[in-house]
Amino acid sequence: MNMEFYRKLPIPKKIKEQLPLCEKSAAVLQERVTALREILRGESDKFILIIGPCSADREDAVLDYLFRLRRVEEKVGDKILIVPRVYTNKPRTTGEGYKGMLHQPDPNGKPDLLKGILAIRKLHIRAIEESGFGCADEMLYPENHRYISDLLAYVSIGARSVEDQQHRLTASGLDIPVGMKNPTGGNSEVLMNSINAAQGSHMFLYRGWEVKTHGNPYSHAILRGYVDRDGAVRPNYRYDDLSALYEAYSISGLKNPAVIVDASHGNSNKNYLEQINIAKDVLQSRKRSADIQSLVKGLMIESYIEDGAQKICDNPIYGKSVTDPCLGWEKTERLIYEIAETL
Repeated sequence: MNMEFYRKLPIPKKIKEQLPLCEKSAAVLQERVTALREILRGESDKFILIIGPCSADREDAVLDYLFRLRRVEEKVGDKILIVPRVYTNKPRTTGEGYKGMLHQPDPNGKPDLLKGILAIRKLHIRAIEESGFGCADEMLYPENHRYISDLLAYVSIGARSVEDQQHRLTASGLDIPVGMKNPTGGNSEVLMNSINAAQGSHMFLYRGWEVKTHGNPYSHAILRGYVDRDGAVRPNYRYDDLSALYEAYSISGLKNPAVIVDASHGNSNKNYLEQINIAKDVLQSRKRSADIQSLVKGLMIESYIEDGAQKICDNPIYGKSVTDPCLGWEKTERLIYEIAETL
């Protein structure tokens, strides 16, 4: 094999014993998970807002951002359930670039997976204990998910991963909501198949075990835009797109029909300011149709302390994304209040 076995890492159980989540915080997290499930089942009319940095690059700025979100949720919590994005591993289209805190706990340093595992676990624990939020992360690597599986309220499966069998089957074994993004080519049949797989029961190989999952009834769609056959970026958040997804769900027999609209990525063509217009457009679509209102459970927005993005450097701007550009805090706060008023 053209592979160097560099270092044997501790199993997730050992890491969890080394850095446990206290019972009080575990109860807080479970309350947030329960609230998400109630929304996805249609038992609560609260609106889900999954919001935060494109990548969680540094602990201090991420926690600062969460504390700001907490103060806002205290004012809008009767209408909006905020789920902060604390994304600690990032897919790279070409394989190059910053792969997230899991790989590089110091963006300027060399990859160190052991330090990264400890760093992301500490960050998620602090997020729960100090902000009271249950957070979201992307399950980029199913094999690594167990290191933080007890710390999350929500998981997303990315557009590049949603067609992968291991991601689908692992999602079927999670007991928290899992959002399945449409694939990069935008094929709606692939999206519905991924949700169907995640809602089903399976036997498969996972971390050296033969495991059986019981299905995840809270797996659902995330619309994030796509790239067409000619290489053009296309949105899929508009009224007609949501109506088409409602029809697809209607004939699918899937449990808890739901969609979160990702206002970034292909929908905004990575123009972070466009997220504001997309959020307002989605809310207007919900007002136009009771069917769409029942289907669209929330939004996903990339937001941080400072507007835009920056290159990784020795003297980075505090709270500014080092991956995709994000909406800055002032605009974010204003948008959340506008969403609450519209709801």
